[in-house]
Amino acid sequence: MHSWSDTLRFAFQPVVNLSTGGIAAQEVLARPETGDVLAEARRDPELDGRMAALAVRAAVRHETLLPLHVNVFAGTLADLGGLAALYDAVRAAGRLPGEVTVDIGPPYTHVPQRALLDAVGALRELGFRISADGVGDGDLPLRLLADLAPDLVKLDASLLARPAAVRAMRTLCDEVGALLAVEGVETELQCAAALSAGAQLAQGTLFAPPTRLPAAGVYVPPRSPGTEGAPRTGPSVREFVRPAALLPDTASASEVRSLLTGSPDVSGVLLVDRDGVPVRSVHRSRFLLSMSGRYGHALYADRPAAKLGDPPRTVGVDATAWEVLDVVADGERDRTSDDVAVVDAFGRCVGVVRLADLVRALAESRVEEAAGLNPLTRLPGSDAITGEVDRRIADGRAFALSWLDVDHFKQVNDGAGFAAGDELIRAVGRALQRAASGSADRVGHIGGDDFLVLTDPEGLDPLAASVLDVPWSAGGRPVTLSLATVVCGPGSVADHRQAAACLAPLKKAAKALSGASWVLGRAGVAGHRVLRGAEGVPRQAERRGVGADYRGVEVEYRGVEVERPVPEAEYRGAEAEHRAAEAECRVPEAECRVPEAGLS
Repeated sequence: MHSWSDTLRFAFQPVVNLSTGGIAAQEVLARPETGDVLAEARRDPELDGRMAALAVRAAVRHETLLPLHVNVFAGTLADLGGLAALYDAVRAAGRLPGEVTVDIGPPYTHVPQRALLDAVGALRELGFRISADGVGDGDLPLRLLADLAPDLVKLDASLLARPAAVRAMRTLCDEVGALLAVEGVETELQCAAALSAGAQLAQGTLFAPPTRLPAAGVYVPPRSPGTEGAPRTGPSVREFVRPAALLPDTASASEVRSLLTGSPDVSGVLLVDRDGVPVRSVHRSRFLLSMSGRYGHALYADRPAAKLGDPPRTVGVDATAWEVLDVVADGERDRTSDDVAVVDAFGRCVGVVRLADLVRALAESRVEEAAGLNPLTRLPGSDAITGEVDRRIADGRAFALSWLDVDHFKQVNDGAGFAAGDELIRAVGRALQRAASGSADRVGHIGGDDFLVLTDPEGLDPLAASVLDVPWSAGGRPVTLSLATVVCGPGSVADHRQAAACLAPLKKAAKALSGASWVLGRAGVAGHRVLRGAEGVPRQAERRGVGADYRGVEVEYRGVEVERPVPEAEYRGAEAEHRAAEAECRVPEAECRVPEAGLS
Protein backbone atom coordinates (compact mmCIF):
# COMPACT_ATOMS: atom_id res chain seq x y z
CA MET A 1 0.00 0.00 0.00
CA HIS A 2 1.39 3.38 -1.00
CA SER A 3 1.70 6.09 1.63
CA TRP A 4 1.82 9.83 1.21
CA SER A 5 5.62 9.74 1.54
CA ASP A 6 5.94 7.69 -1.65
CA THR A 7 4.77 10.63 -3.77
CA LEU A 8 6.65 13.30 -1.83
CA ARG A 9 9.78 14.74 -3.42
CA PHE A 10 12.03 17.56 -2.28
CA ALA A 11 13.66 20.45 -4.13
CA PHE A 12 16.56 22.62 -3.02
CA GLN A 13 16.81 26.39 -3.30
CA PRO A 14 19.97 28.20 -2.19
CA VAL A 15 20.02 31.02 0.33
CA VAL A 16 22.52 33.54 -1.06
CA ASN A 17 24.83 35.78 0.95
CA LEU A 18 24.64 39.17 -0.79
CA SER A 19 27.97 40.32 0.65
CA THR A 20 30.09 37.36 -0.46
CA GLY A 21 28.01 36.13 -3.40
CA GLY A 22 28.23 32.58 -2.02
CA ILE A 23 25.61 30.05 -0.96
CA ALA A 24 24.92 30.37 2.75
CA ALA A 25 22.48 27.45 3.02
CA GLN A 26 20.05 25.24 1.12
CA GLU A 27 16.33 25.42 1.81
CA VAL A 28 14.63 22.05 1.41
CA LEU A 29 11.18 22.45 -0.15
CA ALA A 30 8.49 19.75 -0.18
CA ARG A 31 7.17 19.02 -3.70
CA PRO A 32 4.38 16.38 -3.64
CA GLU A 33 3.78 14.68 -6.99
CA THR A 34 0.11 14.10 -6.26
CA GLY A 35 -2.37 15.40 -3.74
CA ASP A 36 -1.97 18.35 -1.40
CA VAL A 37 0.20 17.05 1.40
CA LEU A 38 1.05 20.60 2.49
CA ALA A 39 -2.62 21.37 3.17
CA GLU A 40 -2.87 18.17 5.20
CA ALA A 41 0.32 19.06 7.11
CA ARG A 42 -1.17 22.43 8.02
CA ARG A 43 -3.98 20.56 9.78
CA ASP A 44 -1.89 17.64 11.08
CA PRO A 45 1.13 18.68 13.25
CA GLU A 46 2.47 15.10 13.40
CA LEU A 47 2.54 14.92 9.60
CA ASP A 48 4.26 18.30 9.38
CA GLY A 49 6.93 17.20 11.86
CA ARG A 50 7.61 14.00 9.90
CA MET A 51 7.93 16.01 6.68
CA ALA A 52 10.63 18.16 8.32
CA ALA A 53 12.53 15.01 9.25
CA LEU A 54 12.18 13.66 5.69
CA ALA A 55 13.60 16.94 4.36
CA VAL A 56 16.80 16.41 6.34
CA ARG A 57 17.09 12.81 5.13
CA ALA A 58 16.61 13.96 1.53
CA ALA A 59 19.46 16.45 1.92
CA VAL A 60 21.73 13.76 3.35
CA ARG A 61 21.06 11.51 0.34
CA HIS A 62 22.44 14.28 -1.88
CA GLU A 63 25.48 14.71 0.38
CA THR A 64 25.15 18.45 0.79
CA LEU A 65 27.48 19.85 3.42
CA LEU A 66 25.73 23.20 3.53
CA PRO A 67 23.50 24.29 6.40
CA LEU A 68 19.84 23.44 5.84
CA HIS A 69 16.55 25.29 6.14
CA VAL A 70 13.45 23.19 6.78
CA ASN A 71 9.89 24.52 6.87
CA VAL A 72 7.44 24.03 9.72
CA PHE A 73 4.08 25.63 10.36
CA ALA A 74 3.76 27.77 13.50
CA GLY A 75 0.80 25.67 14.64
CA THR A 76 2.92 22.52 14.48
CA LEU A 77 5.42 23.87 16.98
CA ALA A 78 2.73 25.13 19.32
CA ASP A 79 0.93 21.76 19.29
CA LEU A 80 3.96 19.48 19.50
CA GLY A 81 6.06 21.63 21.83
CA GLY A 82 9.12 20.72 19.79
CA LEU A 83 10.27 18.56 16.90
CA ALA A 84 11.57 15.27 18.27
CA ALA A 85 11.40 13.60 14.83
CA LEU A 86 13.51 16.36 13.30
CA TYR A 87 16.11 16.16 16.07
CA ASP A 88 16.40 12.38 15.67
CA ALA A 89 16.81 12.74 11.90
CA VAL A 90 19.54 15.33 12.28
CA ARG A 91 21.48 13.20 14.74
CA ALA A 92 21.04 10.07 12.62
CA ALA A 93 22.44 11.95 9.64
CA GLY A 94 25.57 12.86 11.59
CA ARG A 95 24.70 16.55 11.44
CA LEU A 96 24.45 19.06 14.28
CA PRO A 97 21.25 20.94 15.17
CA GLY A 98 23.21 24.18 14.72
CA GLU A 99 23.46 23.38 11.00
CA VAL A 100 19.67 23.38 10.65
CA THR A 101 17.45 26.45 10.61
CA VAL A 102 13.76 25.92 11.28
CA ASP A 103 11.72 28.26 9.05
CA ILE A 104 8.54 28.96 11.00
CA GLY A 105 5.78 29.90 8.58
CA PRO A 106 2.23 31.26 8.80
CA PRO A 107 -0.60 31.07 9.60
CA TYR A 108 -0.20 32.45 13.11
CA THR A 109 -3.87 33.24 13.66
CA HIS A 110 -5.31 31.21 16.54
CA VAL A 111 -1.86 29.77 17.38
CA PRO A 112 -1.29 29.90 21.18
CA GLN A 113 1.59 32.35 21.42
CA ARG A 114 2.89 31.15 24.76
CA ALA A 115 3.03 27.57 23.53
CA LEU A 116 4.80 28.68 20.36
CA LEU A 117 7.42 30.67 22.29
CA ASP A 118 8.04 27.75 24.65
CA ALA A 119 8.53 25.41 21.68
CA VAL A 120 10.96 27.83 20.04
CA GLY A 121 12.88 28.00 23.33
CA ALA A 122 13.10 24.20 23.41
CA LEU A 123 14.46 24.13 19.85
CA ARG A 124 17.06 26.72 20.76
CA GLU A 125 18.20 24.67 23.74
CA LEU A 126 18.80 21.76 21.36
CA GLY A 127 20.90 24.04 19.16
CA PHE A 128 18.53 24.70 16.24
CA ARG A 129 18.45 28.11 14.63
CA ILE A 130 15.13 29.91 14.14
CA SER A 131 13.81 31.81 11.13
CA ALA A 132 10.59 33.81 10.87
CA ASP A 133 9.27 33.10 7.37
CA GLY A 134 6.76 34.99 5.24
CA VAL A 135 7.09 38.29 7.11
CA GLY A 136 5.33 41.14 5.37
CA ASP A 137 2.90 38.92 3.46
CA GLY A 138 1.60 36.82 6.33
CA ASP A 139 -0.21 37.31 9.61
CA LEU A 140 2.77 37.40 11.98
CA PRO A 141 2.13 40.08 14.63
CA LEU A 142 5.03 42.46 15.13
CA ARG A 143 5.00 41.92 18.89
CA LEU A 144 5.25 38.15 18.44
CA LEU A 145 8.10 38.63 15.95
CA ALA A 146 10.03 40.62 18.54
CA ASP A 147 9.33 38.00 21.21
CA LEU A 148 10.52 35.20 18.91
CA ALA A 149 13.86 37.04 18.48
CA PRO A 150 14.67 34.88 15.43
CA ASP A 151 18.16 34.34 14.03
CA LEU A 152 16.81 35.18 10.57
CA VAL A 153 13.84 37.16 9.24
CA LYS A 154 12.60 36.36 5.74
CA LEU A 155 10.72 39.16 4.02
CA ASP A 156 8.47 38.79 1.03
CA ALA A 157 9.89 40.50 -2.09
CA SER A 158 6.73 42.60 -2.42
CA LEU A 159 8.05 44.77 0.44
CA LEU A 160 10.94 45.94 -1.75
CA ALA A 161 8.48 48.45 -3.23
CA ARG A 162 8.36 49.94 0.28
CA PRO A 163 12.05 50.43 1.13
CA ALA A 164 11.26 52.27 4.37
CA ALA A 165 9.60 49.12 5.68
CA VAL A 166 12.62 47.00 4.73
CA ARG A 167 15.00 49.46 6.41
CA ALA A 168 12.84 49.45 9.51
CA MET A 169 12.93 45.64 9.56
CA ARG A 170 16.73 45.76 9.20
CA THR A 171 16.83 47.97 12.29
CA LEU A 172 14.68 45.49 14.20
CA CYS A 173 16.96 42.66 13.07
CA ASP A 174 20.01 44.54 14.30
CA GLU A 175 18.37 45.07 17.67
CA VAL A 176 17.46 41.38 18.17
CA GLY A 177 20.66 40.05 16.58
CA ALA A 178 19.06 38.61 13.43
CA LEU A 179 19.96 38.61 9.76
CA LEU A 180 17.58 39.97 7.14
CA ALA A 181 16.70 37.96 4.04
CA VAL A 182 14.40 38.69 1.10
CA GLU A 183 12.50 35.84 -0.59
CA GLY A 184 11.19 35.70 -4.12
CA VAL A 185 13.82 37.92 -5.78
CA GLU A 186 13.30 37.60 -9.53
CA THR A 187 14.98 40.64 -11.12
CA GLU A 188 18.27 42.49 -10.81
CA LEU A 189 16.35 45.62 -9.81
CA GLN A 190 14.85 43.74 -6.87
CA CYS A 191 18.32 42.50 -5.91
CA ALA A 192 19.68 46.07 -6.01
CA ALA A 193 16.71 47.28 -3.95
CA ALA A 194 17.32 44.53 -1.37
CA LEU A 195 20.98 45.53 -1.06
CA SER A 196 20.15 49.22 -0.82
CA ALA A 197 17.57 48.60 1.90
CA GLY A 198 20.05 46.61 4.00
CA ALA A 199 19.17 42.95 3.29
CA GLN A 200 22.04 40.54 3.86
CA LEU A 201 20.61 37.32 2.39
CA ALA A 202 18.25 36.59 -0.48
CA GLN A 203 16.47 33.79 -2.32
CA GLY A 204 14.74 33.65 -5.65
CA THR A 205 14.82 32.49 -9.23
CA LEU A 206 17.26 35.28 -10.10
CA PHE A 207 19.98 33.43 -8.19
CA ALA A 208 18.83 29.84 -8.79
CA PRO A 209 15.41 28.18 -9.11
CA PRO A 210 14.40 25.24 -6.91
CA THR A 211 15.97 22.05 -8.31
CA ARG A 212 16.01 18.37 -7.46
CA LEU A 213 19.77 18.51 -6.86
CA PRO A 214 21.40 21.19 -4.67
CA ALA A 215 22.83 24.00 -6.81
CA ALA A 216 26.62 24.17 -6.90
CA GLY A 217 26.71 27.81 -7.96
CA VAL A 218 24.43 30.83 -8.21
CA TYR A 219 24.19 33.98 -10.29
CA VAL A 220 24.62 37.19 -8.30
CA PRO A 221 24.36 40.50 -10.22
CA PRO A 222 27.47 42.68 -10.04
CA ARG A 223 27.19 45.25 -7.31
CA SER A 224 26.96 48.77 -8.68
CA PRO A 225 29.27 51.41 -7.12
CA GLY A 226 26.35 53.34 -5.67
CA THR A 227 24.69 50.32 -4.09
CA GLU A 228 25.41 49.84 -0.44
CA GLY A 229 23.75 48.44 2.57
CA ALA A 230 22.93 50.36 5.65
CA PRO A 231 26.13 51.92 6.92
CA ARG A 232 27.18 51.02 10.40
CA THR A 233 30.07 51.87 12.75
CA GLY A 234 31.73 48.71 11.42
CA PRO A 235 30.48 45.95 9.12
CA SER A 236 28.95 43.15 11.14
CA VAL A 237 30.61 39.76 10.96
CA ARG A 238 27.14 38.33 10.25
CA GLU A 239 27.33 39.79 6.75
CA PHE A 240 30.35 37.63 5.88
CA VAL A 241 29.47 34.30 7.49
CA ARG A 242 30.03 31.27 5.28
CA PRO A 243 28.86 27.74 6.04
CA ALA A 244 31.39 25.81 8.10
CA ALA A 245 32.61 22.32 7.28
CA LEU A 246 32.03 20.54 10.57
CA LEU A 247 33.06 17.10 11.78
CA PRO A 248 32.91 15.55 15.26
CA ASP A 249 36.01 16.06 17.35
CA THR A 250 36.47 12.27 17.26
CA ALA A 251 36.84 12.22 13.45
CA SER A 252 39.92 10.50 12.06
CA ALA A 253 42.44 12.12 9.77
CA SER A 254 41.24 9.97 6.87
CA GLU A 255 37.68 11.30 7.33
CA VAL A 256 38.93 14.88 7.20
CA ARG A 257 41.05 14.06 4.15
CA SER A 258 38.03 12.60 2.35
CA LEU A 259 36.00 15.70 3.07
CA LEU A 260 38.73 18.07 1.87
CA THR A 261 39.59 16.17 -1.30
CA GLY A 262 35.90 15.81 -2.19
CA SER A 263 35.13 19.50 -1.59
CA PRO A 264 37.79 21.71 -3.19
CA ASP A 265 36.00 24.89 -2.06
CA VAL A 266 36.38 23.98 1.62
CA SER A 267 39.38 25.84 3.05
CA GLY A 268 39.30 24.14 6.43
CA VAL A 269 37.40 21.89 8.79
CA LEU A 270 36.22 22.62 12.31
CA LEU A 271 36.13 19.74 14.76
CA VAL A 272 33.27 20.29 17.22
CA ASP A 273 31.97 18.55 20.31
CA ARG A 274 28.45 17.17 20.67
CA ASP A 275 27.07 20.63 21.38
CA GLY A 276 28.64 22.13 18.26
CA VAL A 277 31.37 24.04 20.12
CA PRO A 278 34.61 24.26 18.08
CA VAL A 279 37.44 22.24 19.62
CA ARG A 280 40.10 22.19 16.89
CA SER A 281 40.61 23.91 13.54
CA VAL A 282 42.11 21.97 10.63
CA HIS A 283 43.61 24.16 7.88
CA ARG A 284 43.37 22.64 4.41
CA SER A 285 46.90 23.31 3.13
CA ARG A 286 48.75 22.42 6.32
CA PHE A 287 46.71 19.27 6.86
CA LEU A 288 47.11 17.93 3.31
CA LEU A 289 50.81 18.74 3.40
CA SER A 290 51.20 16.65 6.55
CA MET A 291 49.19 13.80 5.05
CA SER A 292 51.09 13.82 1.76
CA GLY A 293 54.50 13.38 3.36
CA ARG A 294 56.48 10.19 2.92
CA TYR A 295 54.94 8.50 5.93
CA GLY A 296 52.08 10.92 6.49
CA HIS A 297 49.20 8.67 5.56
CA ALA A 298 50.59 5.71 7.45
CA LEU A 299 51.23 7.82 10.53
CA TYR A 300 48.00 9.81 10.67
CA ALA A 301 45.24 8.11 8.65
CA ASP A 302 43.64 6.27 11.54
CA ARG A 303 44.59 8.71 14.24
CA PRO A 304 42.31 11.51 15.47
CA ALA A 305 42.39 14.51 13.13
CA ALA A 306 42.59 16.74 16.19
CA LYS A 307 46.28 15.82 16.39
CA LEU A 308 46.83 17.80 13.19
CA GLY A 309 44.60 20.70 14.15
CA ASP A 310 45.12 24.01 15.94
CA PRO A 311 43.14 25.81 18.63
CA PRO A 312 40.21 27.47 16.85
CA ARG A 313 40.01 31.23 16.43
CA THR A 314 36.53 32.38 17.35
CA VAL A 315 34.50 35.57 17.41
CA GLY A 316 30.96 36.21 18.56
CA VAL A 317 28.09 36.76 16.15
CA ASP A 318 27.88 40.38 17.32
CA ALA A 319 31.50 41.16 16.42
CA THR A 320 32.46 43.60 13.68
CA ALA A 321 34.80 42.95 10.79
CA TRP A 322 37.45 45.04 12.54
CA GLU A 323 37.33 42.76 15.59
CA VAL A 324 37.93 39.75 13.35
CA LEU A 325 41.00 41.45 11.92
CA ASP A 326 42.21 42.07 15.47
CA VAL A 327 41.85 38.36 16.26
CA VAL A 328 43.87 37.46 13.16
CA ALA A 329 46.53 40.11 13.81
CA ASP A 330 47.05 38.98 17.41
CA GLY A 331 47.62 35.35 16.42
CA GLU A 332 50.48 33.43 14.90
CA ARG A 333 51.74 34.85 11.62
CA ASP A 334 51.55 31.52 9.77
CA ARG A 335 47.81 31.28 10.55
CA THR A 336 46.68 34.51 8.91
CA SER A 337 44.86 32.55 6.18
CA ASP A 338 42.88 30.40 8.66
CA ASP A 339 39.12 30.74 8.74
CA VAL A 340 37.70 32.33 11.89
CA ALA A 341 34.82 30.50 13.54
CA VAL A 342 31.73 32.53 14.40
CA VAL A 343 29.98 31.33 17.54
CA ASP A 344 26.71 32.14 19.25
CA ALA A 345 26.17 33.07 22.89
CA PHE A 346 26.58 29.39 23.87
CA GLY A 347 29.86 29.00 22.00
CA ARG A 348 28.28 26.90 19.24
CA CYS A 349 29.58 27.38 15.72
CA VAL A 350 27.23 29.16 13.31
CA GLY A 351 29.71 29.47 10.43
CA VAL A 352 33.11 30.81 9.48
CA VAL A 353 34.47 34.01 7.96
CA ARG A 354 37.36 34.23 5.55
CA LEU A 355 39.93 36.96 5.85
CA ALA A 356 39.82 37.67 2.11
CA ASP A 357 36.10 38.50 2.28
CA LEU A 358 36.66 40.94 5.13
CA VAL A 359 39.65 42.68 3.58
CA ARG A 360 37.88 43.13 0.26
CA ALA A 361 34.69 44.51 1.85
CA LEU A 362 36.59 46.85 4.18
CA ALA A 363 38.74 48.12 1.32
CA GLU A 364 35.65 48.82 -0.78
CA SER A 365 33.96 50.63 2.09
CA ARG A 366 37.07 52.76 2.68
CA VAL A 367 37.27 53.70 -1.01
CA GLU A 368 33.58 54.64 -1.08
CA GLU A 369 33.95 56.57 2.15
CA ALA A 370 37.04 58.44 0.90
CA ALA A 371 35.26 59.38 -2.32
CA GLY A 372 32.61 61.18 -0.28
CA LEU A 373 35.01 63.11 1.98
CA ASN A 374 35.57 66.82 1.61
CA PRO A 375 39.23 67.24 0.56
CA LEU A 376 39.72 70.28 2.83
CA THR A 377 38.43 68.91 6.14
CA ARG A 378 38.31 65.15 5.42
CA LEU A 379 34.75 65.18 6.69
CA PRO A 380 31.93 63.33 4.90
CA GLY A 381 29.52 65.24 2.67
CA SER A 382 25.81 65.70 2.95
CA ASP A 383 24.92 62.19 1.68
CA ALA A 384 26.39 60.52 4.77
CA ILE A 385 24.47 62.83 7.12
CA THR A 386 21.15 62.69 5.27
CA GLY A 387 21.39 58.92 5.02
CA GLU A 388 21.79 58.70 8.79
CA VAL A 389 18.88 61.14 9.22
CA ASP A 390 16.65 58.81 7.19
CA ARG A 391 17.71 55.84 9.29
CA ARG A 392 16.86 57.64 12.53
CA ILE A 393 13.50 58.65 11.10
CA ALA A 394 12.84 55.02 10.16
CA ASP A 395 13.91 53.97 13.68
CA GLY A 396 11.48 56.45 15.26
CA ARG A 397 14.33 58.21 17.10
CA ALA A 398 14.43 61.87 18.04
CA PHE A 399 17.40 63.82 16.70
CA ALA A 400 18.75 67.33 16.28
CA LEU A 401 20.07 68.55 12.92
CA SER A 402 22.26 71.68 12.97
CA TRP A 403 23.61 73.87 10.19
CA LEU A 404 26.70 75.94 11.04
CA ASP A 405 28.47 78.47 8.85
CA VAL A 406 30.91 81.39 9.02
CA ASP A 407 29.48 84.90 8.80
CA HIS A 408 30.56 86.85 5.69
CA PHE A 409 33.02 84.16 4.67
CA LYS A 410 33.55 85.73 1.25
CA GLN A 411 34.78 88.91 2.90
CA VAL A 412 37.13 86.79 5.04
CA ASN A 413 38.61 85.21 1.92
CA ASP A 414 38.78 88.53 0.05
CA GLY A 415 40.40 90.36 2.96
CA ALA A 416 42.62 87.74 4.63
CA GLY A 417 43.26 85.45 1.65
CA PHE A 418 42.03 81.99 0.76
CA ALA A 419 44.79 80.28 2.77
CA ALA A 420 43.59 81.94 5.98
CA GLY A 421 40.01 81.08 5.02
CA ASP A 422 40.93 77.41 4.45
CA GLU A 423 42.69 77.23 7.80
CA LEU A 424 39.63 78.71 9.49
CA ILE A 425 37.37 76.08 7.89
CA ARG A 426 39.72 73.28 8.96
CA ALA A 427 39.81 74.63 12.52
CA VAL A 428 36.00 74.81 12.70
CA GLY A 429 35.77 71.25 11.35
CA ARG A 430 38.21 69.98 14.00
CA ALA A 431 36.27 71.73 16.75
CA LEU A 432 33.02 70.15 15.58
CA GLN A 433 34.63 66.72 15.47
CA ARG A 434 35.91 67.10 19.03
CA ALA A 435 32.53 68.31 20.25
CA ALA A 436 30.58 65.59 18.42
CA SER A 437 32.58 62.69 19.78
CA GLY A 438 29.64 60.53 20.85
CA SER A 439 28.75 57.35 18.98
CA ALA A 440 25.42 58.90 17.92
CA ASP A 441 26.96 62.13 16.57
CA ARG A 442 27.79 62.82 12.92
CA VAL A 443 29.59 65.82 11.41
CA GLY A 444 29.58 66.66 7.71
CA HIS A 445 31.19 69.40 5.60
CA ILE A 446 28.71 70.14 2.84
CA GLY A 447 30.83 72.68 0.99
CA GLY A 448 32.35 76.12 1.43
CA ASP A 449 31.86 77.28 5.00
CA ASP A 450 28.76 75.16 5.66
CA PHE A 451 28.70 72.23 8.12
CA LEU A 452 25.95 69.80 9.12
CA VAL A 453 25.88 68.21 12.57
CA LEU A 454 23.55 65.38 13.59
CA THR A 455 23.25 64.74 17.33
CA ASP A 456 20.86 63.60 20.00
CA PRO A 457 18.87 66.55 21.41
CA GLU A 458 20.61 66.17 24.77
CA GLY A 459 23.99 67.01 23.24
CA LEU A 460 23.08 70.39 21.81
CA ASP A 461 24.32 72.71 24.57
CA PRO A 462 27.89 71.37 24.74
CA LEU A 463 28.08 71.38 20.95
CA ALA A 464 26.97 75.00 20.65
CA ALA A 465 29.28 76.16 23.42
CA SER A 466 32.27 74.42 21.83
CA VAL A 467 32.02 76.50 18.65
CA LEU A 468 30.17 79.67 19.65
CA ASP A 469 32.22 80.48 22.75
CA VAL A 470 35.51 80.36 20.83
CA PRO A 471 37.03 83.69 19.67
CA TRP A 472 37.47 82.79 15.99
CA SER A 473 39.68 84.81 13.66
CA ALA A 474 41.21 84.58 10.19
CA GLY A 475 44.37 86.49 9.34
CA GLY A 476 43.94 88.52 12.53
CA ARG A 477 40.34 89.47 11.68
CA PRO A 478 37.59 88.53 14.16
CA VAL A 479 35.05 86.10 12.79
CA THR A 480 31.65 84.98 14.11
CA LEU A 481 29.63 81.84 13.43
CA SER A 482 25.91 81.26 12.98
CA LEU A 483 24.20 78.06 14.14
CA ALA A 484 20.67 76.91 13.27
CA THR A 485 19.16 73.78 14.82
CA VAL A 486 15.92 71.89 14.22
CA VAL A 487 14.87 69.23 16.73
CA CYS A 488 12.84 66.45 15.12
CA GLY A 489 10.76 64.20 17.32
CA PRO A 490 9.47 60.77 16.23
CA GLY A 491 7.03 61.16 13.35
CA SER A 492 7.58 64.91 12.94
CA VAL A 493 9.30 64.59 9.54
CA ALA A 494 8.99 61.98 6.80
CA ASP A 495 12.55 62.10 5.48
CA HIS A 496 15.74 64.18 5.38
CA ARG A 497 14.24 66.53 2.79
CA GLN A 498 11.56 67.67 5.21
CA ALA A 499 14.17 68.08 7.94
CA ALA A 500 16.28 70.24 5.61
CA ALA A 501 13.23 72.31 4.67
CA CYS A 502 12.56 72.98 8.38
CA LEU A 503 16.20 73.99 8.86
CA ALA A 504 16.43 76.52 6.00
CA PRO A 505 14.33 79.34 7.57
CA LEU A 506 16.12 78.83 10.89
CA LYS A 507 19.46 79.43 9.20
CA LYS A 508 18.10 82.62 7.65
CA ALA A 509 16.91 83.78 11.08
CA ALA A 510 20.33 83.03 12.62
CA LYS A 511 22.12 84.99 9.91
CA ALA A 512 19.93 88.03 10.65
CA LEU A 513 21.30 88.27 14.20
CA SER A 514 24.45 90.03 15.35
CA GLY A 515 27.52 88.34 16.77
CA ALA A 516 27.77 84.60 17.34
CA SER A 517 24.19 83.42 16.93
CA TRP A 518 22.11 80.32 17.56
CA VAL A 519 18.49 79.78 16.59
CA LEU A 520 16.53 76.67 17.69
CA GLY A 521 13.27 75.39 16.25
CA ARG A 522 11.18 72.23 16.34
CA ALA A 523 9.82 70.39 13.35
CA GLY A 524 6.08 70.89 13.03
CA VAL A 525 6.05 73.77 15.52
CA ALA A 526 5.78 77.37 14.30
CA GLY A 527 8.35 79.94 15.39
CA HIS A 528 11.81 79.61 16.88
CA ARG A 529 13.90 80.55 19.92
CA VAL A 530 16.93 82.79 19.81
CA LEU A 531 19.55 81.28 22.13
CA ARG A 532 22.54 83.41 21.02
CA GLY A 533 22.87 86.75 19.24
CA ALA A 534 20.97 90.05 19.38
CA GLU A 535 17.51 89.67 17.89
CA GLY A 536 16.31 92.33 15.46
CA VAL A 537 19.78 93.86 14.93
CA PRO A 538 20.78 93.19 11.31
CA ARG A 539 24.43 93.36 10.33
CA GLN A 540 25.27 96.37 8.19
CA ALA A 541 26.79 94.05 5.57
CA GLU A 542 23.32 92.57 5.05
CA ARG A 543 21.35 95.83 4.96
CA ARG A 544 20.62 97.27 1.52
CA GLY A 545 23.86 95.87 0.18
CA VAL A 546 25.95 98.41 2.11
CA GLY A 547 28.88 96.86 3.90
CA ALA A 548 32.19 97.82 5.44
CA ASP A 549 34.14 95.71 7.90
CA TYR A 550 36.40 98.72 8.73
CA ARG A 551 39.42 96.41 8.64
CA GLY A 552 38.17 94.15 11.39
CA VAL A 553 35.71 96.49 13.12
CA GLU A 554 32.19 95.14 12.85
CA VAL A 555 29.81 98.11 12.57
CA GLU A 556 26.18 97.55 13.49
CA TYR A 557 23.22 99.85 13.56
CA ARG A 558 22.21 100.95 17.03
CA GLY A 559 25.85 101.61 17.84
CA VAL A 560 29.30 100.36 16.94
CA GLU A 561 30.84 97.27 18.55
CA VAL A 562 34.63 97.59 18.55
CA GLU A 563 36.64 94.36 18.70
CA ARG A 564 40.11 96.01 18.87
CA PRO A 565 41.66 99.52 19.19
CA VAL A 566 41.70 101.34 15.84
CA PRO A 567 44.47 103.77 14.78
CA GLU A 568 43.36 107.36 14.16
CA ALA A 569 44.03 107.24 10.42
CA GLU A 570 42.06 104.05 10.14
CA TYR A 571 39.26 105.52 12.18
CA ARG A 572 39.04 108.64 9.96
CA GLY A 573 38.71 106.45 6.86
CA ALA A 574 36.10 104.36 8.56
CA GLU A 575 34.21 107.47 9.70
CA ALA A 576 34.15 108.84 6.15
CA GLU A 577 32.77 105.58 4.81
CA HIS A 578 30.23 105.49 7.58
CA ARG A 579 29.01 109.00 6.76
CA ALA A 580 28.63 108.01 3.14
CA ALA A 581 26.57 105.00 4.19
CA GLU A 582 24.53 107.25 6.46
CA ALA A 583 23.70 109.59 3.61
CA GLU A 584 22.72 106.77 1.30
CA CYS A 585 20.58 104.86 3.79
CA ARG A 586 19.15 107.99 5.43
CA VAL A 587 19.48 106.47 8.84
CA PRO A 588 18.87 108.89 11.75
CA GLU A 589 22.08 110.59 12.82
CA ALA A 590 21.76 109.48 16.43
CA GLU A 591 21.62 105.87 15.33
CA CYS A 592 24.62 106.05 13.04
CA ARG A 593 26.95 108.36 15.02
CA VAL A 594 30.17 106.58 16.00
CA PRO A 595 30.88 107.02 19.73
CA GLU A 596 34.40 108.48 19.97
CA ALA A 597 34.94 107.12 23.46
CA GLY A 598 34.72 103.61 22.14
CA LEU A 599 37.43 104.28 19.54
CA SER A 600 40.04 105.93 21.74
